[in-house]
Amino acid sequence: MRIIMVSFYTRIPKSKDTKKKCVPEDADMREFIQVAAITDLKNGSMKKIRAGGQDLLLARVGDRYYCMDAFCPHLGGDLSEGTLAGTILTCPLHHSQFDISDGHVLRWTDLAGIVLAAAKNQRPPRPLGTYPVKIEGKAVLVEK
Repeated sequence: MRIIMVSFYTRIPKSKDTKKKCVPEDADMREFIQVAAITDLKNGSMKKIRAGGQDLLLARVGDRYYCMDAFCPHLGGDLSEGTLAGTILTCPLHHSQFDISDGHVLRWTDLAGIVLAAAKNQRPPRPLGTYPVKIEGKAVLVEK
């Protein structure tokens, strides 16, 4: 029996400048949409926005801006009505918590015991969708 191994990667030539980072080929193809001005949000505040035909939530923590889905992936709670403590966003419905810096789940719901196990079985934890944000001048832009 003969086994043939095929490689599906492209070798990137070594650069003399080892500090250069690999940039995806489509990096210049990204589309950013202006969604707010830097003065629109105070530190620790959130604002529901619409971009690319989708409801999103824009938040400011310190000098950083974050953009995420406006509705909780658990049961669709309106996250703009939730609370923000640092980068921890809590849903107003079942108190699911997410870290808005990357969307990972901190707490899926405030249920406990067997009820929590059943809830996780019925609706497994899913991260909150997040979107890249950049600042250009006084404009806040979101990738869509």
